[in-house]
Amino acid sequence: MTSTLQSPKTTTIAPAIASNESEQRRTRTSIDVLRMPLLGSFLRWRWSRILLQVPVFVLSLIMIAHAFWGPQLAPKNLASLLTWVHFRGLVVLVILLAGNLFCMACPFMLPREIARRLRLPTLEWPQALRNKWPGIALFVFVLFVYELFDLFSDPWWTGVLIVGYFALALLIDSLFRRASFCKYVCPVGQFNFVSATMSPLEVAVRDPLTCEQCRTKDCIRGVRGSSTPSVSEPISTIDSATNNALPIIQRGCELGLFQPRKVGNLDCTFCLDCVYACPHDNVGVFTRLPAEELTHAGTRSGLGTVESRFDFTALIIVFTFGAILNAFAMISPVYALEQWVAEQTGLSVEWPILMAMFTIAIVFEPAVLLLLAAGLTSRFSESGESLLLIVNRYARSLLPIGFGIWLAHYGFHLFTGLLTIIPVAQNAVLGCFQTAWLGEPQWQLGGLPESVVFPMEIGFMSLGLIGSWMIAWSIASETSSRQTAHRTWLRFAPWATLHLTLFVAAVWIMNQPMDMRGTFLGG
Repeated sequence: MTSTLQSPKTTTIAPAIASNESEQRRTRTSIDVLRMPLLGSFLRWRWSRILLQVPVFVLSLIMIAHAFWGPQLAPKNLASLLTWVHFRGLVVLVILLAGNLFCMACPFMLPREIARRLRLPTLEWPQALRNKWPGIALFVFVLFVYELFDLFSDPWWTGVLIVGYFALALLIDSLFRRASFCKYVCPVGQFNFVSATMSPLEVAVRDPLTCEQCRTKDCIRGVRGSSTPSVSEPISTIDSATNNALPIIQRGCELGLFQPRKVGNLDCTFCLDCVYACPHDNVGVFTRLPAEELTHAGTRSGLGTVESRFDFTALIIVFTFGAILNAFAMISPVYALEQWVAEQTGLSVEWPILMAMFTIAIVFEPAVLLLLAAGLTSRFSESGESLLLIVNRYARSLLPIGFGIWLAHYGFHLFTGLLTIIPVAQNAVLGCFQTAWLGEPQWQLGGLPESVVFPMEIGFMSLGLIGSWMIAWSIASETSSRQTAHRTWLRFAPWATLHLTLFVAAVWIMNQPMDMRGTFLGG
């Protein structure tokens, strides 16, 4: 086996890998989490993911039970409080500090594992749906029904949503092979994938040369039979005695991410199957500069060329403008706006008004702003490129500011209601067992004061703004190598202005009185 300490400067990497990875995949020198004492040993253990999933699964069952049979007042119900206050805030905070750990510990995958052990999946996911459109549709649907039915204040329907999520994951992954639900359907997964571009950790290979010399490619194909061949042995997936396919004893990446050509965290669930399958221990979890993958243009394993896929552009648009819409729907002016529209139109139901707001916020508004920025960029660059091509190229620069807004919004609810889980848990135990094992409910517990949280919100969004400017500048510089710096500034300016506009709008929203949904703190 080739030593992972060998310098890539003294070797020749195959053109198929080198074309994509010459800059992205030199031998890794950053910190490898899998090499850390204790934590690294735990993550390299094959059952570590199951050990993380089981307690989350048990907690999900408790939330479902409390949703249906617990108090139907949202601030006293575990399902409402954990789902809409703590879970959402912790997801974005953990992604910022570490990575996509929720997908790693996702409880919805345990039923899938049962189905896999029964060998139920036999179908391939339809070719026409191998894109982000199903996930985008469900993402928008969840945002819409959340507002329409006030899910934050309805424990019963929150429980129905959780059960429906389990049922959908089990149904799809019982019928279709690989991780079809995660890759194409799961709206939380799509949110986590694009958010994880901001993560400081990434699953990647240690030495590309080792991957070039590997003949088995177990990281993508999986390990069949009772052992893995060495690099000098032929690949065998058939039992010579029975002429049947050997059973897979360790999966490879079910999301189709071939490690030597993988770039960043898009579509990566941090399942670490590639780590367990690699016969050379050549895959690690490395530290990196957050958002650095957004500067990469070109083909990505399992994704193709993201800049040419409008479904990814649409996902980024929904992610970014949905962040503003979701926050806007929780402030006082939106209620005044809905009331005014109802009076002017004579509507007595909310859904047409809410649908109009969604259409304007995530279709018309981004279309106008993005096409305007693309038009100015085209005019300044004199490249003759289509506006859609320019939008696709610059769309990824929206992710940092979008993530900053989600982080500020969800962080507000998490930090202001941080300790509210204590009295709710105490009350749940008291109601279930008629004994105060956790003590009497301390309903006075809350969280950090808004005067402390608001500067944190501004900080999160400011970092997002700076990140978006850095990515936009990098993109503007990509096609300006033979142009002047002045021309680069002209290409950068429309997108920098767009990012600043989103930032100002978000600051205004966060400065408005906001619903303290799911807690008693709203008074």
